[in-house]
Amino acid sequence: MNLKKYFIRALHRLQKGPGYTYKELLVWYCDNTNTHGPKRIIKEGPKKKLIWFFLTLLFASLVFWQWGILINTYLSYNVTSSLSIGFKTMKFPAVTVCNANPFKYSEVKHLLKELDRLIEAALERILQPTPGNSSENTSPPLDLGLWHQIPLVLIDEHDKDNPVILDIFENNQTAGGNQTAAGNQTAAGNQNSAGNQTAAGNQTAAGNQNSAGNQTAAGNQTSAGNQTTAGNQTAAGNQTSAGNQNSVGNQTAAPPAPANATSEEKKYKLAVKLHRDLPAVCPQCSHQGSDNCTYRNFTSAAQAVTEWYILQSTSILSKVPLQERIRMGYQAEDMILACLYGAEPCNYKNFTQIYHPDHGNCYIFNWGMDEEALNSSNPGAEFGLKLILDISQQDYIPYLSSAAGARLMLHQQKSFPFLKDQGIYAMAGTETSIGVLVDELERMGYPYSDCTMNGSDVPVKNLYSQYNTSYSIQACLRSCFQNHMIEICGCGHYMFPLPEGVNYCNNEDNPGWAYCYSSLRSSIRHRQICIDSCKETCNDTQYKMTISMADWPSEASEDWIFHILSYERDMSTNVTLDRNGIIKLNIYFQEYNYRTISESAATTIVWLLSSLGGQFGFWMGGSVLCLIEFGEIIIDSLWITIINVISWCKGLKQKRVQARYPDAPPTVSELVEAHTNLGFQHEDTGALPRDEVLPPEPGTPPPNYDSLRVQPLDVLGPDSDTETE
Repeated sequence: MNLKKYFIRALHRLQKGPGYTYKELLVWYCDNTNTHGPKRIIKEGPKKKLIWFFLTLLFASLVFWQWGILINTYLSYNVTSSLSIGFKTMKFPAVTVCNANPFKYSEVKHLLKELDRLIEAALERILQPTPGNSSENTSPPLDLGLWHQIPLVLIDEHDKDNPVILDIFENNQTAGGNQTAAGNQTAAGNQNSAGNQTAAGNQTAAGNQNSAGNQTAAGNQTSAGNQTTAGNQTAAGNQTSAGNQNSVGNQTAAPPAPANATSEEKKYKLAVKLHRDLPAVCPQCSHQGSDNCTYRNFTSAAQAVTEWYILQSTSILSKVPLQERIRMGYQAEDMILACLYGAEPCNYKNFTQIYHPDHGNCYIFNWGMDEEALNSSNPGAEFGLKLILDISQQDYIPYLSSAAGARLMLHQQKSFPFLKDQGIYAMAGTETSIGVLVDELERMGYPYSDCTMNGSDVPVKNLYSQYNTSYSIQACLRSCFQNHMIEICGCGHYMFPLPEGVNYCNNEDNPGWAYCYSSLRSSIRHRQICIDSCKETCNDTQYKMTISMADWPSEASEDWIFHILSYERDMSTNVTLDRNGIIKLNIYFQEYNYRTISESAATTIVWLLSSLGGQFGFWMGGSVLCLIEFGEIIIDSLWITIINVISWCKGLKQKRVQARYPDAPPTVSELVEAHTNLGFQHEDTGALPRDEVLPPEPGTPPPNYDSLRVQPLDVLGPDSDTETE
């Protein structure tokens, strides 16, 4: 019951409100608050009151400004990095070793035979051999259909506004009108020209050459076969002709030009021509700037040839089954000649084989998701991994692998090795010692950084999960690129894993794949999409390497070492190994000290509260209780405002009711007279006839309310009922 009364009183208190106005509330707050400044506003004189009001307002603004800065700093979630050094028994890293050459040339030669003949013939034409040294006339015809899928072209840039594109394997070249060529010009077959023809540079023609009009050549001109010229012919430089040469008109020979032409005079580039569609359906792709094709220019012909060969071989090898590609690569028993881990011997059976598109068969020591990692008992070279490898350099693919050696990488046990980005080379004929130091990275997760623990919150499907490996940002970026490649080009690139139901790109099924791949690889927008989608791992281990090399074996010991290794591998007394193919590796921990680089929050909630209180106390001399007082006055102000709004609404409602009745409301006497009561009469004993109606009863007069009023004694008369004594 008492509880009910309490709630009723509380309800009445809420309805009544604080009981004072805004001004009274503000004066009460300034007089009773513990904050410095407001008390002086109401207690000082008019001038000081104005000064203290300005100072209080200024310092209150400074407090709120500092609070805004502090809160914004806290919400930025900055981190600080700390470095700590520890000492413990270390887990030996996974070691991946590959050959720089992905396949044995003897195994893939039948697949790349036509490709090799094409590039050899192209190099002969690019290098301008002397007549009689070319083997094109005696060799079988070239497969130009394969060439025109992704051709190499020469771009003459003497006139930068109108560059001339020259096809290396264009046999018959016919031009009507004036023809100008700047650079080296080589033609195999018949060449007919009607009009003026001018050549600056070396000009070589094999076959019949007929020219009607003026012909001018600056440089060396060589012709094998019959040459007929009708008109004026002028040559500046050396001119050599093998066969019959007929000339009608004037012929002038100038002194020979210097043979040491500078690079500025040779303004031509070798480029790879990439078609959007088949060349047959892309006839307008004959000039630079066309939307149907693109030209990848290179400053060196070596780079252009390597890039062209990679694109063509990718198309060929993508149609070979995986097991066949593994068979054509370097086998573990042939590549790993000796192995020693600490004091324990090991062999190729202790390595896990994976197929890497860039390097073929790769072999990983101490790798796997389910196996326990090996521990290193002590630091130093004697307790690490020692390997002797044979890379068989004599069986390299000549146009695919320009570097010779072993590619190796140190990584975590459960991660996929991306050797193209993070691997290092070990040179043949050397002993390479690699000292390892370990750095452990610990990043804070959301909201301090956009990292992931296991990749489950990354929107990109990890195509490398088929290898049963953990998430990494390299795997995410390549998976993202392959997904875009499949979505845009309709096929997958040979260098990345494939999802189910998708095939690798090749020239026959996807004639424009190289153009699509080149455009996608150079697209900044797609690259930024992948960067924004992928995340760094929150915990990572990095291996810092110190590399040193020495010649191995020495000249004094190479004879017996090569004999022993050859016998152990081939069971032959003949030496089958040489310095160009042998590599020795030593991988070990330099020391057991490891560094941990960890992140911690630069601003915490404790820092925020202490900073807010410090600023409030410094500028206003306040505390938490002052904030509570300020909160109290805000609540009272809202309370008064709500009650005033309710009162205003009630007043508005009454005004609307009064508007419906403009006259003054009736008095009580008027209401009573309007509603009189009928009197009651007793009925007679005799019954009245049915048709007789009773007379109306007299009404009851209204009461005389004035008689109830208390009047003074002197007003009362002698007839009054008031008794007097």
